[in-house]
Amino acid sequence: VQLQASGGGLVQAGGSLRLECAASGRTSTTSTTYYMAWFRQALGKEREFVAGSSRSGSQYVAAPVKGRFTITRDNAKMVLYLQMNNLKAEDTAVYYCAAAAVFSMNSASYNHWGQGTLVTVSS
Repeated sequence: VQLQASGGGLVQAGGSLRLECAASGRTSTTSTTYYMAWFRQALGKEREFVAGSSRSGSQYVAAPVKGRFTITRDNAKMVLYLQMNNLKAEDTAVYYCAAAAVFSMNSASYNHWGQGTLVTVSS
């Protein structure tokens, strides 16, 4: 499966952005089958789990962004979204979408990755 992330940009603190991740590939291995997630990696830091969504729509959001970020997926369109509100300077990072066979917060469990989209939050 191929993943294409988009929607990053420069925003002021307190602002909002919506990231999108479009999945493509064989029908049997599209986002309708996989657990989909967003990770982020800030400069000089390790990649960290942000939020994930199962095929049925069950969501898990990491504590640092809970209440501000929402993850949704449209299985018909094969698109994963990350709505980010009340952005903070510490949210600045490259955001990646990823797919795995089962739920995991460990990036090593994901074998499909998008190219990343940069989110910069100015304070």
